[in-house]
This record gives sequence, C-alpha cells and structure tokens, in this order.
Amino acid sequence: MKDQLINLFTAFETDQFGKTLPLDYCLPVYHCVSDENLPHIRNVIQYKNTKQFEADIDCFSKHFQWVNWDEFKNFTSGSFKSQKKIALLTFDDGFREFYDTVAPILERKGIYACNFINPAFIDNKEIMFRCKASLLIEALERQKSIHPEVYKILSLSNHTTVETLKEKILKITYQEKDILDLLAERLEIDFQSYLQEHRPYLSTEELKNLTHRGFGISSHSWDHPKFGALSLDQQMESINKTFAYLKENDFLFDSFAFPFTDFGVKNEFFEELFKNKEIYCSFGAAGVKLDSVQKNFQRIPMEMGEDAERILKKEIAYFKLKILVNKNMIIRK
Repeated sequence: MKDQLINLFTAFETDQFGKTLPLDYCLPVYHCVSDENLPHIRNVIQYKNTKQFEADIDCFSKHFQWVNWDEFKNFTSGSFKSQKKIALLTFDDGFREFYDTVAPILERKGIYACNFINPAFIDNKEIMFRCKASLLIEALERQKSIHPEVYKILSLSNHTTVETLKEKILKITYQEKDILDLLAERLEIDFQSYLQEHRPYLSTEELKNLTHRGFGISSHSWDHPKFGALSLDQQMESINKTFAYLKENDFLFDSFAFPFTDFGVKNEFFEELFKNKEIYCSFGAAGVKLDSVQKNFQRIPMEMGEDAERILKKEIAYFKLKILVNKNMIIRK
C-alpha cells in the first residue's frame, strides 16, 4: 500500500525537482561504482556501473550546485549563499573503486566527494561482516553439495533450500558475526586470502593521495556496526577510536556518518557526540527527511536499482505524503 501511494504521488512530480525538493540541500550517498562483478558486495549492495553513475551525476549537476565540505558547512551555518540548492556527494565504506573508478570521473567533472571510512578495514586488514555474507552466498551458489554443518550452524534442517540459506546468512547481525567465520570454514572460504588477492578496500597511502587531490575522508565508525543495537559506551568507543585514526592521518575529523542507519539512536548519543566541539555534524541515510537533532543530516541512498531522477522524485513524493500524517521528521527520545 505504501509503495503504491508513493508511486502515485511520484507520477505527479515535475522535472523541476531541483526546485521542488523540500530541503535546501541534497545529500546523495553511494558505496561503490564498478563495471566489474564484485563478489564481496554483489549480494548486499546494488552498486551502479560507470555509465549509470555518470548519468546520475549529470542529473544532479543540472538541478543542483555541487559543494565541497567547507562550502557545505558554511551553507548550513548560514555564511554561504548558493545560486541553486546545493548537493554534497558522499560515499561510504572506503572501497577501492573510489580511488580507481570514482575519483577520476569526479576530477574530470570538477566535483568533490567525501568518503566515510571504517579504519578497521583500511589496508585490507579485515573485511566487513556484510561483505563476508556476500562471499558466503557466492560460495553457496558454487556448491554441488552443502556440508551438513552449515545447516547445523544456522539452526536449519538439512532439507532447507539454498535460497533460505542465503536469506538466513543475510540476516546475521554484527553481534553474531562470528557465525560467518564458522560458515567460511565449512564452505572453504578464506577471507584473508580474498583480502590479499582482491584488495577490496583503500590503503592508507591511497586515502592520503585522495586527500591531497582535494577529496574528503571522514568517519563511518570503526568497523561498521548498527549503532541502534549498541550501548552508549560501545557507540562512543567506536567513535573515539575512529576519530583518533582520522586525526593521526590528517583526515577530516569534524563529521560522522552512521553505518547502515541511525534508526533507534537516542538523544543521549547525540548529546555525548556533540560534547566534542570539533564535530560539526553527523549524517544518517533516511532519505529526504528532517531530524529533531538539527546537526544530524539525512542522506539519500542512491543504490536502489533506479536512476537519480526517479529516486529523487520518489523521495519528494514520499516527503509530501508524510506531511499529511505529520511523519516527515525523525523525533529522537
């Protein structure tokens, strides 16, 4: 019912969505752009190819004024005036394709982006648990017969279908991530070998090179937990470790982008976060939405299987729909 209503409202949106966007800023977020099959993210992220990404970027360029990090801060603090509504391009997770594929495209077009990274994975020391899940699904698809222990580890019967196995693996949480290592043994997947061979993440040297070229590198937590499922102490431990790394390497240490979502994150976290006066703001990923925490800005996920124009029109339509039921602001408790 909700999707039907959104699609109905979307049909009435005009092509002037740069003007009808209900906010003064547009914050698209991507993870990766690649023309290759990437086993470690293929099953968890609908990443775009270069042609699709460039089409998105050209769409944004037509309707918005791109800004860099300092301009975004100045705009949102009221000391910078733009000719059009602004757009700040962001990426998450620090995948290598940002260096190899994305940065050259953006340099050619004169567009800034900030990549929010997890220091635990930089230099390919570790791999994020969702990426492990994606690799396990790839392994399942290659198996002629599945080891009985796989079913046992997942508390499933031996008659369970492969599709159900995949669904169960994709539901494994950060807190349960050790299960993924047990499954890897049974499915003969060596995560460390994969890291060394494919090097999915950026290196410290590449991050410093990107900084030198004018791109931003900032915080996405230490190792990508879902913050709403952590205690306040755990949340701040992840934050503090990450900011220490950023400062040590002369990266941006005045912003933080929530991994996954900020759903369920309480006021007490924001109060603790902004005790650090060096931090200007934080970012969620709930689309075009307001937040009761004024320093927490919501970004628009762009890897939804649709192009930028369609995604933005749907976001605008959904915002208008939520106005009718007074649900277009996230209220923290």
